Amino acid sequence: MPLILNIDTATEFASVCLAKDEEILMLVSNKEQKNHASFLQPAIKKIAEETGYTLNEIDAVAVSNGPGSYTGLRVGLSSAKGLCFALNKPLLLLNTLEIMAWGCIAEYEKNNSINDNLLFCPMIDARRMDVFAAVYTTNLHVVVAPQALKINENSFSELLNNQPIIFFGSGSGKCENILTNPNSIFSKFNHSAASMVSLSLQQYQKAAFSDLAYSEPFYLKEFYTLAKKLI
Repeated sequence: MPLILNIDTATEFASVCLAKDEEILMLVSNKEQKNHASFLQPAIKKIAEETGYTLNEIDAVAVSNGPGSYTGLRVGLSSAKGLCFALNKPLLLLNTLEIMAWGCIAEYEKNNSINDNLLFCPMIDARRMDVFAAVYTTNLHVVVAPQALKINENSFSELLNNQPIIFFGSGSGKCENILTNPNSIFSKFNHSAASMVSLSLQQYQKAAFSDLAYSEPFYLKEFYTLAKKLI
């Protein structure tokens, strides 16, 4: 039963989770996006101290690798790579939108009979009316691949005309007054590193490890800044 450290600093909420097989041993979270960098290492130390496992005992480190916050992605991946390098452990890279979808599907199944016609659309706020989004089936099959989108009244219209879609995540709130098709369903579900546990285990079992030297955050689009360009 592999022991995997799961790190997620990709969005406004950061969290770290230690799991053995699919059992969550401890989860620590932070809701202050500006503090992700200062939160991460103390959180990992706290988990090690309170669970009784040393970092040398973990079998792999998984990180939510984007899309998401430019700074958050860099914080998460750099920390994960540093741990893997120092401990000689494999690195697992997970797509943030897939993590969100997996978590929402699992949460939905707790209280509802799952409908195979239902789709799940995680959304991450990317400023203005832009979002990072993807669409998945209930078994996490990709219907719309992860991409940066500018939301308007025609977004997802072809899919919505035929089947219901659950929209959720930090980018979904600003879409409620725009995506008015009756098949649009909006959820308040928030993911955490706990939503990574099954996915990271699957990757570990497949030995789907990433190269430490060449792994980069999955940004999807260029970082937006208000700073003036230097000529």
